[in-house]
Formats: sequence, C-alpha cells, structure tokens
Amino acid sequence: MQCERSKQFQAVSAGGIVYSNVNGILHVAICGRFDPKTYNLPKGTPEANETVCQTAIREVVEETGLEVRIERFVGVVKYQFIDKYLEDDRVIDKEVVYFLMRPVGGNFSYHDDEFDIVEWCPESELEFKLTYANEVNIVQKGLSLVKR
Repeated sequence: MQCERSKQFQAVSAGGIVYSNVNGILHVAICGRFDPKTYNLPKGTPEANETVCQTAIREVVEETGLEVRIERFVGVVKYQFIDKYLEDDRVIDKEVVYFLMRPVGGNFSYHDDEFDIVEWCPESELEFKLTYANEVNIVQKGLSLVKR
C-alpha cells in the first residue's frame, strides 16, 4: 500500500497501531471515551489533498499527543455503518487503513479533546480493552510483524 491520496466521496480513514516495548512486553496506545465507554485505535478522516500516510500521522499525533513515524503498512479494516446524520439513513461502506508506528517524541498529555483518556495497553489486555473485534484483529496482525 502506497501513501496515496484518498478518493473523494469514499468513506476512508487512516490510523496507527503505535507500539512500544517495555521490558519485553509490547504495549499499544489506545484512546478511550468515558460516555459511552469505548476504547479505540487513533484514526481519522483525510483532509483535502492529504495522503493516507499523512492522515494517519496527523490523526495519531492529534489524538494521542505522541510524535510518531510509520514503520510499515499493516492492513485495511472494512465495515459498514448507518450515517444517522444523512436524511436517508444511508449505509456507508468504510475502509480504515492502518500503519504500524513507533513513538519518537511527545506524550499523552498533549492529546486533543476527542478522547477522554489515552494510555498504553499491554498486548495481553488488548482483546478485553478494545471495543471492536476488527481493531483487535488488526493490532494482532501489526504486532505479529514486530515479533518476526
């Protein structure tokens, strides 16, 4: 996957699996909301003329407060949702492009107000902490690339 510009009018987001190794245990940065209680990976929508790589980096920086660099492409998560803000309650097909990332600076205290909390989660707790199974699966895929 190259860092292409996203196609206009397509529901595409990009984000990161930001990991660190603490005493031999892999941790991933996750973002949480208190109401409703959810934990997610950092991701978001491209701005005009932005590549998916640029989007992924910008969104991770904004949502986590960490400065990051992309190590490699991990995969794409596809799902559908009903856009309740459109008059016809249309079903939207969405793709989220994920990249494996390492922190190179910053800290969680700099995260924006989109999430209530940003924290490191040990690999062993991710399946219980992340809200969506598709995010658990993409994280497991990403961390398997680290372990090679």
